Amino acid sequence: MPDAQRLLQKRQRFEPAVVTINGRETSCYLGETVATVLLAAGVGAFRRTASGAPRRPVCNMGVCFDCIVTIDGMQGLRSCMTPVRTGMQIEVADDV
Repeated sequence: MPDAQRLLQKRQRFEPAVVTINGRETSCYLGETVATVLLAAGVGAFRRTASGAPRRPVCNMGVCFDCIVTIDGMQGLRSCMTPVRTGMQIEVADDV
């Protein structure tokens, strides 16, 4: 199928969900990764290095560790490897 045709087809989404990013509720869909939700929400920096440099996903497959966030109080979780679930409390370096 040509690429132009694929873009026109409707895609069925999974069930809607709501997570909280730095204290603000954000809509998303079950089946997405936390990294996907953060990127869609416009988060610029998931974490910061010791020198303060902003970091966000590079590999999206759990190798680079630049997508590390805090989820439900647990620090150091790779957002690109973590499926979203309703009610998650996500903390990142940037304000949303």
